[in-house]
Amino acid sequence: MNPFAIATPDSHAAAQKMLVGRSYKLPVLKGAGIDLVDHLKEGLAEPDLLIDVRRVRDASRKDAVSAEGSGLRIEANATLAELVDSSLVKERCPVVGQAVANAATPSVRNVATAAGNLLQRPRCWYYRNSQFDCLKKGGATCFSVEGENKYHAIFGQGPCHIVHPSNLAPALMVANATVHLIGGNRKSLPIADLFHMPDKGVTSEHSLEPGEVITHITLDAAAKSGFASVKEKQSFDWPLAFACAALSLNGDTIKSATVCAGAVAPVPWMLPEVGAALSGVKITDDTAIQKAAAASITGAKAMTDNAYKLKLLPVVVMRAVLKAAGRDPGGL
Repeated sequence: MNPFAIATPDSHAAAQKMLVGRSYKLPVLKGAGIDLVDHLKEGLAEPDLLIDVRRVRDASRKDAVSAEGSGLRIEANATLAELVDSSLVKERCPVVGQAVANAATPSVRNVATAAGNLLQRPRCWYYRNSQFDCLKKGGATCFSVEGENKYHAIFGQGPCHIVHPSNLAPALMVANATVHLIGGNRKSLPIADLFHMPDKGVTSEHSLEPGEVITHITLDAAAKSGFASVKEKQSFDWPLAFACAALSLNGDTIKSATVCAGAVAPVPWMLPEVGAALSGVKITDDTAIQKAAAASITGAKAMTDNAYKLKLLPVVVMRAVLKAAGRDPGGL
């Protein structure tokens, strides 16, 4: 591990100046540093400056989560635990709290940040292993194509087959979230535009420009929303597939639905076919909801070891929709 300096700026503006300053060649922002520590250990990152933004927050904003009109404002360094515990999140957008409550362990959620969760790097074992010079590290091969791909993508069709690692991002997608920025020409960016597919730049997953820093996130209210996942272990583990759903209801009839899947594609994967199929369906009509959920695998293509995701995805979508409708998915 190479030596590095640590800076503790007192504002996002100060952090941004350090990020683009000329004193250091490889400065890196650090929130909790959970993923960064892994990268340092794995030899995937060799910064000469760590800029600690864990405690940086707008002086006028004392709370990690606050009301923003009828929606919410989440500070970039709000911890996942703060999102889980927030009464505003539970009232206005429960899918956010449910999604991050399902991430990692309590000790990690106590320090991991919202922006850090969005910008963490993929967990693909070929990317994480120093013995493989894969596409994401500038090599010529995605080893998952002919190798072990049990946990890889069923959407996107490459050239890199990672799955996006964030639990929070799909929840924010169904709440029409916006990330707010400092340090560039853009003041904000729709959450859908924060991430890009591998064919738009295989060595990165997000579209932030050099020097841009996320300060906070705003999102619409989605009181009728829910999250569901399937894991190999229900304790600390990465989801095999999960879904987030937000509904607009007219009595017991679904007026509109927004559904996003996770752990199945290189980006949070929107499922417009499911939303369209749910329109006009009664929340008590299990047959119609199940039929709509089956549309979630439209366009999916399994690899040699992950065809099971084609069966799991409709299940988690149906469960997320039922939870959004206020129903207990039970054994479904």
